[in-house]
Amino acid sequence: MHRKSGIREKGAIVKPRGGRTTVGLVFPGTYYVGMSSLGYQTIYRIINARADALAERLFLPDGRKRRLEAGLPASIETGARPRDFEILAFSVSFEHDYTAVADFLRLSGIPPFSRDRDESHPLLVFGGVCTFFNPEPVADFFDAVVVGEAEESINELLDEYVNVKSAGRRELLTALSKIPGIYVPSLYTPAYNQGGTISSFTPAPGAPKTIARRYVKDLDKFPARSVIVTPDTEFGDMFMVELSRGCGRHCRFCMAGYVYRPPRNRSLESVRKDIEEGGKLAGKIGLVGSAVSDWPWISELARELEARSQSTGRGRPTGFSASSLRADSLTPELAALVSRGNRTVAIAPEAGSERLRAVINKNISEEQVLRAVRTLIEAGVLNVKLYFMVGLPTETEEDIEEIIKLAGKARETMLASARGKGRIGTLSLSVNCFIPKPWTPFQWEPMEAADKLKDKLRRITKALGSLPNVAVTHDVPKYAFIQAALARGDRRLAKVILRASENGEDWKDAFAKENLSMDFYAARGRNAAEKFPWDFLDTGIKKDYLLKEKDRARQARHTPGCNVGKCGTCGVCSE
Repeated sequence: MHRKSGIREKGAIVKPRGGRTTVGLVFPGTYYVGMSSLGYQTIYRIINARADALAERLFLPDGRKRRLEAGLPASIETGARPRDFEILAFSVSFEHDYTAVADFLRLSGIPPFSRDRDESHPLLVFGGVCTFFNPEPVADFFDAVVVGEAEESINELLDEYVNVKSAGRRELLTALSKIPGIYVPSLYTPAYNQGGTISSFTPAPGAPKTIARRYVKDLDKFPARSVIVTPDTEFGDMFMVELSRGCGRHCRFCMAGYVYRPPRNRSLESVRKDIEEGGKLAGKIGLVGSAVSDWPWISELARELEARSQSTGRGRPTGFSASSLRADSLTPELAALVSRGNRTVAIAPEAGSERLRAVINKNISEEQVLRAVRTLIEAGVLNVKLYFMVGLPTETEEDIEEIIKLAGKARETMLASARGKGRIGTLSLSVNCFIPKPWTPFQWEPMEAADKLKDKLRRITKALGSLPNVAVTHDVPKYAFIQAALARGDRRLAKVILRASENGEDWKDAFAKENLSMDFYAARGRNAAEKFPWDFLDTGIKKDYLLKEKDRARQARHTPGCNVGKCGTCGVCSE
């Protein structure tokens, strides 16, 4: 059991520094949130598996008032400070963490902009989901960006670092730019039209014109599972096991469904092995995937785990959790499995009307949603959560009313199924604002104004929030609007992000001080000819395919799911 400052852990790795490349693995948030990230733990394991390197974890101090005297970031393993490392590798999954990156650098005494740093400073590397779709808003902060899944490229980066670091920072960055999937922002110069859009994006001589996203073709070679188990996280004392990566359902709003293509599955044998090992460390197993219920062997695994759960002997977990379930692929076996130790299970209709679900290619019917609710309650789940969005393209007032109606029907279904069991739980609605994201068919769409989104959320809350056994939560439109600006932003936003870090996240003031408009990035529709800040990335997805999907959305036409390796429609499987 690892203990530091009250932290309780099993599985932490502490290595002596002598002769090893030292990597500070930074999560720009609190320990509680960061240690819930399976990707963060996976890279920690991969780096520490090298004999010539070590990785230690660094997080931001708790609390919004991150004063210098209140606690400079220090590693969990040894208490080393950020400037004690040769490399600081950041794992960033959400746009709202961009100010946290700036917070971390300011607290650490490290100049935020790469142009102001030299060989005396650590090499700053940007990784995580945000690199998949648009690293430009924070590109000026980082020396190198690992574009895509880092399981293979992080080792290649470390190999090159060892070989070239003595030659100097400039030579090192040039060498790193030769590695497929490594983007060195200082080697590229953006230019802008009078209206503020991108006119050109010019690489330095020798730098690649585009950066191809890296992805792991065989997940069994790099199994993603918990390395460290601790109760001091969002998921508690749970051992997480990845079943699959990517989703082939083609939901048109879902950025992850596009940038993680092609969808890939781990083998049943590999997953069984990890669950067996995890059972020795934790009493609960978390099954992780874009759509756990779509994993080909989920029914077989569910039956096996249900049988195992009958025994509470050593090494046999008694609880299981699934990160995501589809209403149309939920089976009674899976429902029975997740009912063990899960008081609440979520499914995501996303839209209230079948018309709008057709627009976003969420090909599930009202009947399937209600059947899923009934299946979960009858399996012993107490509470059900439904995810919806407002502000989707083509949305009407009738679509908002359909959210209210579907929620009412789900509540009645839930209550009818629960009465026979003698206990009645809560139907929770989580309603979030639609944010147009890069690499989706909706990347050309404007985001709806915050005041209109607020009215829609108020209408839903008023209609449902006072009903018994119903709870409604939602995000804050003004913050969603900021996220939309950051998601589709360009390199000029780095100065805005730094100002927001310094002024307590007064984004309106930060944009104004840099003479930039939040509406320009968030609320403006794009035409087909516009160059995007992320166009230099090569995800394998063809832009004309996304434009066709945008047109199909307007026609509410269904696009079938991925037929991996046998279809060249989007371009990924043609690589």
